[in-house]
Amino acid sequence: MSDPLILQPVKPADACVIWLHGLGADRYDFMPVGEILQESLLTTRFVFPQAPNRPVTINGGYEMPSWYDILAMSPARAINREELEVSAQMLLNLIEAQRDSGIDPARIFLAGFSQGGAVVLHTAFLRWQGPLGGVLALSTYAPTFSDEVTLSASQQRIPAYCLHGFNDDVVQNAMGRTAYEHLKAWGVTATWQEYPMGHEVLPQEISDIGVWLAEKLR
Repeated sequence: MSDPLILQPVKPADACVIWLHGLGADRYDFMPVGEILQESLLTTRFVFPQAPNRPVTINGGYEMPSWYDILAMSPARAINREELEVSAQMLLNLIEAQRDSGIDPARIFLAGFSQGGAVVLHTAFLRWQGPLGGVLALSTYAPTFSDEVTLSASQQRIPAYCLHGFNDDVVQNAMGRTAYEHLKAWGVTATWQEYPMGHEVLPQEISDIGVWLAEKLR
């Protein structure tokens, strides 16, 4: 697995966002977004890990950057859970590395788009034990969330900002909404925001994320 791309802030870092790209993309995909956000978040480091290349069943076995194999699309995503757990462990290691570098975990945020968001939601709410600044779930879903899940007190305290397009034909809006509803049912402070877009990111969305992060980093 390639080393993460790291965007250092203009001032000494006292916060960090670890941002996972979507299926078939790479660690450079959200670098421009990080650069925009750093214009106002002057002490926030951005870390962009790279998914390994692996065959993806729903794409005919074609190899591409993927956090885990997707075996089927409906009724809900059928995934390779072992590969998801490997990606979650990678993310846990990155959180711990930022903590060990001197960043307070309460100022470490996890962000993910589409498949990357599924890894982020799983890691933050089902694997990590301890404080986190929050979770940004962009155009994503939560294949490991279910009614049988219960969260620890520290997991319940992690705020989540769930952002999705009305017209998303890749990850249906309802899939993102279901993940959000699970978080709410578990006592998480979660916010749902919709945009007139497909499976993409809009400038207004980036602006809203910047406001949310700034509020959490006061």
